[in-house]
Amino acid sequence: MKTARAAYQQGADLLSEQRTAAARELGERVSQALAGLGMPGGRFAIVLERLEKPTPGGLEAVEFQVSANPGQPLRPLAKVASGGELSRISLAIQVITARAARIPTLIFDEVDSGIGGGWRKWWGDNCERWRQSASVVRDPLPQVAAQAHQQLKVEKQTDGERTHTR
Repeated sequence: MKTARAAYQQGADLLSEQRTAAARELGERVSQALAGLGMPGGRFAIVLERLEKPTPGGLEAVEFQVSANPGQPLRPLAKVASGGELSRISLAIQVITARAARIPTLIFDEVDSGIGGGWRKWWGDNCERWRQSASVVRDPLPQVAAQAHQQLKVEKQTDGERTHTR
């Protein structure tokens, strides 16, 4: 039992170190992306809170925190972000983590939902980078679709009982 506990502790400590480094890097990258998504001065952080008791998932709980405007403190994302802010933060996280995971095909449905303004340039710039290594399927505004090199139309059809995608 003592050996198992020591092995768990060693693995959990290593996982905590890796999580801390990854949380810091992802927080910085998402914060940088927020400026291009219409949230200049916005900050995003991943807070790891040490748990009193070990769990199968490690030694800490994870909380996303955000400050949408300059001068505001970081607060729990679930409590303070508006629908538009959630859309932008979600998009930034998906884009950044997809690059790291080398996901070959990214599918975004109604990616423009809740996002306005200058996000189009950020989105277009990222799509251009992905074009070299990944396919991007999206349901954007016409201004964004015009930047694509190929257009596809995806439709849902129903016969009253089942829905099919074509």
